[in-house]
Amino acid sequence: MKVILKQDVKAIGKKDEIHEVSDGYARNFLLPRGLAAVADATAVNMVRTKNEAKEHHAAEALATAKDLAAKIADCTVVIKAKGGASGRLFGKVTTKEVAPALSQKIGVEFDKRKVEMDRDIKDFGTYNATVRLHTQVTAAFKVKVEELN
Repeated sequence: MKVILKQDVKAIGKKDEIHEVSDGYARNFLLPRGLAAVADATAVNMVRTKNEAKEHHAAEALATAKDLAAKIADCTVVIKAKGGASGRLFGKVTTKEVAPALSQKIGVEFDKRKVEMDRDIKDFGTYNATVRLHTQVTAAFKVKVEELN
C-alpha cells in the first residue's frame, strides 16, 4: 500500500514522502497512530504542490543570499578600539563588535554567530572575515581596526 508520511518514521522515511509499505503495517500501525495517510490522487497532488513551494522558497532564499553576498564582497567594516602605543589593543575585537558594525553598514541584521574571523584581532590593522548567509553562500569582507581618539 502506498502511504504519505505525516511525520518522520524511523526506518521508513521523512515527513511528506511517499512510500510503499505492507498493507498490515499501514492498517495496524501507521494509519491508526496518524503517522501516515493513504496516498490517493488528491493527497499525492497536495504533497507535490507542497514540495514545489518548498523548492521555490529555497531558490528565492539562495538568490537573496547571493545578492547580499555581492553587496558585502567589497565592504570594509571600521571598528574603533582603545590601544597602547605599541599598536596592541586593550583586549580584542570579537564578532560581537563586528556583526553590528556590518549590520549598520549593509542595512541587514547579522547574527554574531554567523560572522567568522580568520584569527583573533589583538592589533590595529586590516583583517579578513566572512559571514555565512546561507548553507551554500558565504561572503568575505575586511575588518579595519583603528585607534579610538
